[in-house]
Amino acid sequence: EVQLVESGGGLVQPGGSLRLSCAASGFPFRSRAMFWVRQAPGKEVEWVSTISNDGSRQYYSDSVKGRFAISRENANNTVNLQMSSLKSEDTALYYCATDATGSQRGRGTQVTVSS
Repeated sequence: EVQLVESGGGLVQPGGSLRLSCAASGFPFRSRAMFWVRQAPGKEVEWVSTISNDGSRQYYSDSVKGRFAISRENANNTVNLQMSSLKSEDTALYYCATDATGSQRGRGTQVTVSS
């Protein structure tokens, strides 16, 4: 059974930083690309970032490029999202997922950017 458990969310002021982590199990983690997606209240799920199975390639949506950094630790089956220069529009429930649509994702971790 695929399990994805996100952590690290919280309340942060605009311009601040947070680091999200996701612990994965139940599938061959090191052979799969991994994804972060987010969903703001009343909006569709939005793809945020992708990392290749070996960590050598990273991709970002235009809205977070230059501010977020995705990484992974295959030895520990974890994927991380370092978020910097946070904006109010980054407020959302953040999920790690096994695909870009988030059809298979964890329960999420809430990120709230507010002064």
